[in-house]
Amino acid sequence: MDAEFAIRELTDDDVPAVVTLCAGALDLPEDAAEAAEIVLRLRERPSPESPAGHRTLGYVAFDAEDAVLGAVLCSIAQRDPGTGHVDLIAVRPDARRRGIGRALMVRAEAGLAGLGASEVLLAGNSPYYAWPGVDVRYTPAVCAAMALGYEQDRTAWNMTADLAPGSAALRETATAERRLAEAGITVRLAHRGDIPRLVEFADRTFGGDWPSEVADSIGRDRAGCHLAERDGEILGFAAYGSSRPSWFGPMGTAAAAEGLGIGGVLLRRCLADQHAHGHSAAQIGWVGPVPFYSGAAGARIERVFFLYRKQL
Repeated sequence: MDAEFAIRELTDDDVPAVVTLCAGALDLPEDAAEAAEIVLRLRERPSPESPAGHRTLGYVAFDAEDAVLGAVLCSIAQRDPGTGHVDLIAVRPDARRRGIGRALMVRAEAGLAGLGASEVLLAGNSPYYAWPGVDVRYTPAVCAAMALGYEQDRTAWNMTADLAPGSAALRETATAERRLAEAGITVRLAHRGDIPRLVEFADRTFGGDWPSEVADSIGRDRAGCHLAERDGEILGFAAYGSSRPSWFGPMGTAAAAEGLGIGGVLLRRCLADQHAHGHSAAQIGWVGPVPFYSGAAGARIERVFFLYRKQL
């Protein structure tokens, strides 16, 4: 150990200190407020033995008194064992500019390479992620990525839905639900017994990581999923809380049911739940159809993320 800090592999005993670190080191209030959820969610990925298992690593930087100065969490991609992800990196504000962030990143890259990664992404490893990438407002993180040889790969964005009483996001859905009921369509909260059908629908209709995200939204604290069905056939779903309690998504409607107004109803039912859980705003993560969310919930583009890539 040098005069300033050393690095060790993160253990479960370090998690409380890492949560405290992130609560003080994540500069954006919405991230700091969910520090515990972010860290614990990233640590509870399925085991490597499961078919969808992730391999994860974590490291902490500590000083001579064993105080945690910084931490990094990383993982191997679910569908590509040659790709590693840095899921989170944080350094205590009063310990910055001492090379801790760089040292943690170098250790993370070496650890991921040891697990077979040939490239590393500074991007969300869905379905268990905290951010799509590096929020452009985290300037030190952007500078560190560039200094370490990462190249900007893509850009992603979130939209924010205001959940204040009277907001567009909390418009009533009863009228639209009655109209759907007249067409034989039922809209309701999903329960655990719906998971197999929802997973099959999400996989068949959309693919990717959505089946896992939908399944993980059901039965979790401050999370949930609403679905629309007709004659036992699922026509659409909307979920929230899979990644973080204040984040909405994913949602999808079958092509044959588009234009019926199902999506707007499912969206606002979820946002009403999030409001009831105490959130004043919801983040619609990794958004595609900007006009839909703007019209259905008055959402606005607010968070923008750079996604980076580096060959090892």
